[in-house]
Amino acid sequence: MSPHSKTFIDVAALIPFLKDLEGGLTMLFKVKRNAILLGVVVAVLSTGVANAISCVECHQKVTPNIVSDWKLSKHSQNEVDCSVCHGSEHASAQDVAKVLIPTPETCAGCHKERVDQFKRGKHALAWTAMNAMPTIHWQPMAMIEGMKGCGGCHKIGLKTPTEITELKKGGGGFGMASCDACHTRHTFSVEEAKQPQACQTCHMGFDHPQWEMYSGSKHGVRFLLKQNKTLPETVAAPTCQTCHMQDGNHEVRTAWGFLAVRLPLPADSQWAADRATILQGLGVLDPEGKPTARLDAVKAADLARLTEADWQRERDKMVATCNQCHSVNFAKGELAKGDDMIRQADHLMAEGIRTVAALYKEGALAKSKSYASAFPDLLTFHDAPTPIEQQLFVMYLEHRMRAFQGTFHANPDYALWYGWSEMQRDLVEIKAMAEEIRGRHGK
Repeated sequence: MSPHSKTFIDVAALIPFLKDLEGGLTMLFKVKRNAILLGVVVAVLSTGVANAISCVECHQKVTPNIVSDWKLSKHSQNEVDCSVCHGSEHASAQDVAKVLIPTPETCAGCHKERVDQFKRGKHALAWTAMNAMPTIHWQPMAMIEGMKGCGGCHKIGLKTPTEITELKKGGGGFGMASCDACHTRHTFSVEEAKQPQACQTCHMGFDHPQWEMYSGSKHGVRFLLKQNKTLPETVAAPTCQTCHMQDGNHEVRTAWGFLAVRLPLPADSQWAADRATILQGLGVLDPEGKPTARLDAVKAADLARLTEADWQRERDKMVATCNQCHSVNFAKGELAKGDDMIRQADHLMAEGIRTVAALYKEGALAKSKSYASAFPDLLTFHDAPTPIEQQLFVMYLEHRMRAFQGTFHANPDYALWYGWSEMQRDLVEIKAMAEEIRGRHGK
């Protein structure tokens, strides 16, 4: 061995040391890098926290209940502050106009799947469906765009950028979010939206009495008893959402779709003829039975079930839901009773429509200028000029709806007394008025 051999490095002996050194340097680099990243994150969060604190400090004085609701929300717990939904441009009472009003797109930033489901469903069409009514803009604007009537519920529907701009010009600018119709501001509670009362504000009274039907049915009674702790939490008690939002799906669709009309026409010849008459009354077929531009609009909006496959798909979903508590045979039988109620109600309705249409044809009753043809237009009857036409409107939009909806919602009282029996009375009165009109005109 050379006397200088001790000055040589034993590489083999140093390998463990070098590995430790490498690990140490790597760790040091990571710590340094993470410290930089942490500094950036802290800076960003600090800005957000500062903004949130600024908003909260002011709004605790200006709108304290908004702040207290937000503090209860999941948003607050997950540091989703005011600026996430409303932007950060607004900083004082002088620049309130800079506040962003949320739309469904705002919610989609975190809840894309639910918003996409919502956009495919009937609730998303509510604003469009309201504005599609031929004479809707004859109504007081406070009722429509001011959202104190039809617009108060139909605001849940999607609005175009142009519609939003026009609403802002009118001094409104609110009612754009849609999601907050059920997940109300600023708690945005999922638990609240799951309760049947969340549906009550829109689905009650006149032509939307589903709440009364449900709450008076055995389904509704059991759930309300469950809510007040008379029944235990584990009992079976369906809500509106159980049947219409299976597994939380926000499409909210039904087999019958828009006003309980569907295509193709049934094999039953009488029912097919009756339904064709109703489709004429809705203006999707002309008096000769040919499709109109209004049918194209219904197709584009996907308001009705237009094929047997579309109808069957939604019906199968409902049977599967019912099967959670009932046998499939029982569920199908009960739903078939609803179908039969529509068939029976359609026969009375078609006879009423034909009675009024005959008066136009005979010249005994003048056609309204708002009607596209010499045929009753059931979508313009808010402004029907004569008592007989008003009676026909009520028969269709109120009593016919109650007859079949009461049946599907397991509420015999609504199906019979508020629906079917009222339709029978409507038809008697319409025929009596028709004879009086003919008598006055010497027909």
